[in-house]
Amino acid sequence: MSQFHRPRKRFGQNFLNDQNVIAATIAAAQLSEHDHVLEIGPGKGALTDKILPVVEQLDIIEIDRDLARQFTERQTEKLSVHVGDALKMNWSEILQQPPYKLVANLPYNISSQILFKMISHRDLFERMVLMFQKEVGDRLRAEPGRKEYGSLTVLCQLWFDVSRVMLVPPSAFTPAPKVMSEVLCFKRRQTPRAEVKDAAFFARVVKASFAQRRKTLRNCLQAGGFSTEQVDKAAAQADIDLRRRGETLDIQEFSRLSDQLQALL
Repeated sequence: MSQFHRPRKRFGQNFLNDQNVIAATIAAAQLSEHDHVLEIGPGKGALTDKILPVVEQLDIIEIDRDLARQFTERQTEKLSVHVGDALKMNWSEILQQPPYKLVANLPYNISSQILFKMISHRDLFERMVLMFQKEVGDRLRAEPGRKEYGSLTVLCQLWFDVSRVMLVPPSAFTPAPKVMSEVLCFKRRQTPRAEVKDAAFFARVVKASFAQRRKTLRNCLQAGGFSTEQVDKAAAQADIDLRRRGETLDIQEFSRLSDQLQALL
């Protein structure tokens, strides 16, 4: 890869250059010769160069055409280059041989959006090793009652076991960001952490519960489009006090509440 590419702020480019972090990321992915892998935002190829030799197939998504060109020039059937915005692409069309492993130093400006898209395409992935700002990592690993606990926490932990691989200092990147980062591993669970009858409806209830963090669960759900009667009856049947706030509910409680609300529609 060329070393003379100027990082573009609009693409959130911070190029990973620390060999220890690269090695730990690759090790956490547990790659094998039969694996199919997706990498989003490969940049100059720090991870790509380690992934490509050991897997059966690597798909990369790169929005920066100058960087993408350097990958398309590698004439190997193992590498498929998709140029464009990962958030706008149809992953189900691109990734036609699941399960995949997703390995990426994600651009921080789209990391949460990528996670929501990843959750909605969770059946495509068996394992993911991703870099985030530490603040986002804290949210993804948080427990109920913590200020970091939110809708992204609940939706990720419903489907995946989330663990920290390592903390990463700003010096591991060029240019150096102003924040600490961390690598997280997501391993898809064989069964979700709680039984969910309708994943889309569950997500609606969870997002509504966190939409106004300082307000009670009753106020949040009413603002989310549920009637007072529906909210009161569902909470009573789920044995949940509506004076609580969303961040105090665990995944099982959200599951009960979601199922009871849906039954009343």
